[in-house]
Amino acid sequence: MRWIVASAWPYINAVPHLGTLIQVLSSDVYARYRRKKGDSVVFVSGSDEHGTPIEIEAIRKGISPKELTDKMHSYVSDLFNRFGISYDNYTRTESPTHVKFVQEFYMRIYENGHIFEKETEQLYCPNDKMFLPDRFVIGTCPYCGYEKAHGDQCDKCGRLLNPTDLINPRCAICGAEPELRRTKHWFFDLPKFSDKLKEYIESNEQLPDNARSMSLSMIEDGLKPRSITRDNKWGIPAPFPGAEGKTIYVWMEAVLGYVSAVKEHFERLDKPEEFDEFWKGKDTKSIYFIGKDNIPFHTLIFPALLMASEGGYVLPYNVASTEFLLFEGEKFSKRERIGIWLDEALALLPADYWRFYMIYIRPETKDANFSWDDMVAKINDELNDTLGNLIHRVLSFIKSRYNGIVPNAQLDEESEEMLKEAKEIAGRIEDNLERVKLRDALKEFLEMARLGNRFFNSREPWRDIKENKPRADSTVVASFNLLKAMASYMHIFMPFSAEKLWRMMGLDGEPAPFSDAFNIVTEIQLREVEPLFHKVNKEELQERLEEIREKGEVLSARE
Repeated sequence: MRWIVASAWPYINAVPHLGTLIQVLSSDVYARYRRKKGDSVVFVSGSDEHGTPIEIEAIRKGISPKELTDKMHSYVSDLFNRFGISYDNYTRTESPTHVKFVQEFYMRIYENGHIFEKETEQLYCPNDKMFLPDRFVIGTCPYCGYEKAHGDQCDKCGRLLNPTDLINPRCAICGAEPELRRTKHWFFDLPKFSDKLKEYIESNEQLPDNARSMSLSMIEDGLKPRSITRDNKWGIPAPFPGAEGKTIYVWMEAVLGYVSAVKEHFERLDKPEEFDEFWKGKDTKSIYFIGKDNIPFHTLIFPALLMASEGGYVLPYNVASTEFLLFEGEKFSKRERIGIWLDEALALLPADYWRFYMIYIRPETKDANFSWDDMVAKINDELNDTLGNLIHRVLSFIKSRYNGIVPNAQLDEESEEMLKEAKEIAGRIEDNLERVKLRDALKEFLEMARLGNRFFNSREPWRDIKENKPRADSTVVASFNLLKAMASYMHIFMPFSAEKLWRMMGLDGEPAPFSDAFNIVTEIQLREVEPLFHKVNKEELQERLEEIREKGEVLSARE
């Protein structure tokens, strides 16, 4: 089976925070799961670097937009690498492959008769002397009354909007009341695909309930044509006849990055033919990890664009949308420094600590809250005391009592029963991963550690080694092979720790695929054994974070 796994492209006008990490990390866990299952996977994303927010940030810093995005793309790419995100291709919207693909893709849709031009009235800020892009118009949502809705979408009810739909609109840059001026733009005829989209959504059982209900409600209310072009300068030049000086709207080009990133990946491998095999193959499935605010772009606009191209592209198999992540009950805010940014996080704790906790609280069905108290408790009680304790006890026992060599011994009935129960837990882990219940999958993994602790405690091999050595040998072989299996499953959640465990256990390469996870091995020479995790202290972490910010030790603290 072929899989395209993708996460929403982070906008890189600033360093991403932990809320962004939820989607990136979720997609990585899923990509690693599919690889462990033996599937053929291409895992992609990239830096979203066009649009007015980048232009304004560049002006504020006194540099060009390209200088800013070159710097930020490199920085963010390195952060994701340090978090263990296993992208096959993390690219950018300035990539020549992406630019060329977007222009050719939209020309095909234009030639297919699904794009039209018309003169419109657009909001213009006389104070800033510029046409205002959608996200730079703020006003009251006409549907739910939210007073801070943006001109492209209401962040509260999720409705797609046009800037002129807003009640009492104002410029997001200076707060002035904008005025209407006439300008020509090019539009995608989204309503033309209403019936096909409805059929696609109703027949796709993989879509989560929130994505399905929101999308069907929007179709029922009536879809509107979506503007493709903008008047800002920083972006991909629009390819349509007469569209000189216009650029492609950042959202309408970023979703096509899922396609162009796969194309670029295979071009780099000098296997361009595999692009069609992935994106147009009948046995290919694609899954997208996004926040709930991005649902319409992935369930309506993106599929409709693929349909309009008539290029034979596979439609999204699943859009794994999550709810929002709060920080101590509040929204993340760069201005008020509410939250933790990715470079700060890595300066505080190793990546796997964050990977563990962020998946543990993943907001799958309702908004989740990051809490210092809860994170410290989960790391200390679950990661260190439950998982880390089992690993250290078993390996230290082998080191001290067996000269670091796993004995060649037969498993007794109780040991075989323990491993059988562990396989059943592994089955539940895989079932949850298949259904994109990543949080439940992680909690089942911890159940495997609890099983190992109960088994080791009840068997008391430190007594048996003096009185009943064959039983002690069986306990050690079973416990060692449980850890071996656990390393395979840990590898998708906490890859650095899993690889370190694998090396300590005297095994070569990387943790085994699931199909080999429970193969019994003996007579293995352990390497040096040390604790895999350590406890953390809330006050020390908070003090360290303040120090990082006061000294400007990381980029996000200096922005």
